[in-house]
Amino acid sequence: MANIENRKFIALDISRKNYLSWVLDVKLHLSAKKLRHTIDEDNAASNEERATALIFLRHHIDDGLQYEYLTVENPLELWQNLNDRFKHLKAVILPKALNDWSQLRFQDFKTVSEYNSTLFK
Repeated sequence: MANIENRKFIALDISRKNYLSWVLDVKLHLSAKKLRHTIDEDNAASNEERATALIFLRHHIDDGLQYEYLTVENPLELWQNLNDRFKHLKAVILPKALNDWSQLRFQDFKTVSEYNSTLFK
């Protein structure tokens, strides 16, 4: 799919590395566009809202995922499919990230910029 418009944030990688941050970015951007309800259960979104949300979601996923979910025509269904595929990451990556965060110490770094770089990852 040709990227006519620049992406607002990094697309969801098929390797799952950035799923947790991608979910947050999508929710924030859909909320800003007043389309967050299109990925909620039992929504009453119009066809135009669904199409806009679906275009946005497809634009922000890896090309391999786009082809895999090519036949999905509802943003809620696409959101649920991606969630089912990647939801186990919250149980695997989040505890490790929280542990790494709690163990992060300023004195382990040679410079302030190294510390800031690690801190903001």
